[in-house]
Amino acid sequence: MPDRSAIEWTDATWNPTTGCTRVSAGCDNCYAEQLSRRLLSRTYRARLPVVDTEANRRDPFAVRVWPERLGVPASWREPRRVFVNSMSDLFHHEVPEDFARECFRVMLQVDRHIYQVLTKRPARAARFVRRNADLFPRGFPGHLWIGTSVEDQSVDYRVRHLLAVPAAVRFLSCEPLIGPLDLSGFMNGGAGCDGLHWVIVGGESGIGARPMDVGWARAVRDQCRRAEVPFFFKQWGGRTPKAGGRELDGAVWDEFPEAGAMA
Repeated sequence: MPDRSAIEWTDATWNPTTGCTRVSAGCDNCYAEQLSRRLLSRTYRARLPVVDTEANRRDPFAVRVWPERLGVPASWREPRRVFVNSMSDLFHHEVPEDFARECFRVMLQVDRHIYQVLTKRPARAARFVRRNADLFPRGFPGHLWIGTSVEDQSVDYRVRHLLAVPAAVRFLSCEPLIGPLDLSGFMNGGAGCDGLHWVIVGGESGIGARPMDVGWARAVRDQCRRAEVPFFFKQWGGRTPKAGGRELDGAVWDEFPEAGAMA
C-alpha cells in the first residue's frame, strides 16, 4: 500500500477496496482499470470478487474488498492527506455497506490524517451518511473530505448530490476535463460557504488521451476566483502529461482549502 503518492493533490493512497464499473464518459480511459489489467492483474485475481461469478473472477477490475488493509492508516505515524480508494469507489453498489462502515470507523479513529474520499456516486454517499448517522454523533468531522468527479456539464447533477453531504470540505475532481463546465450555480458566497470548497482541474493522461481546451480550464479557474473557492490545476494532459502542471497562465491559485474549513 503506497505511503506516498505521485498524485499532486494528496500525500498517500489507501485502497481497502479495488475495482469499479464505468458510469460516464470520464471513465473511458480509466487509469485504475488499465493498471489493474496490467501490473496488478495477478494480485487482484487472486482475491475473490464481492460478486463471485466466473466472469468476475477473471476480471481484475471487478469489485473486491481487502480487510487486511484497514490497519494501514494507523501505521502511518505522520499526518498526511490520504486519497481513499484511488483504485475503486467506496460507494460502488457492490461494496458491502458493513465494509464501508468499517472503513469510516478507521477514518474516524485515526483522525490525524485528512481523508479525501472521491466518488462518482455522490447520491450513494449522501444516503450512506444519512443511514449511518450513528457513526457521526457529533456531526461530520472536518478531517473527512468528500468529493465527486465531474468531467463535463452532462454530469453536473453529481454536484447537487454532493452538496447533500454535510462535509466541511466538499471538493470536485474535474479530471479528465473533457468539455466546458459552468459550476457558478454551485458556488454560494465566499470561500465556498454552503457550496463547494475546493476544485481540482486536469487534462486526461495516457494513450488515447482526449485533449483539454485551455479555455475550459480557465473558465473553471475564473469561476473559482469569483467565488473565492480554492482551485488546483493538476496537469495539462496528454500521453505523457506535463509533470507538476499546477500553473495556469503563470500563476498558482489557492491550491488547497483553508485550514479553518477543517475545524
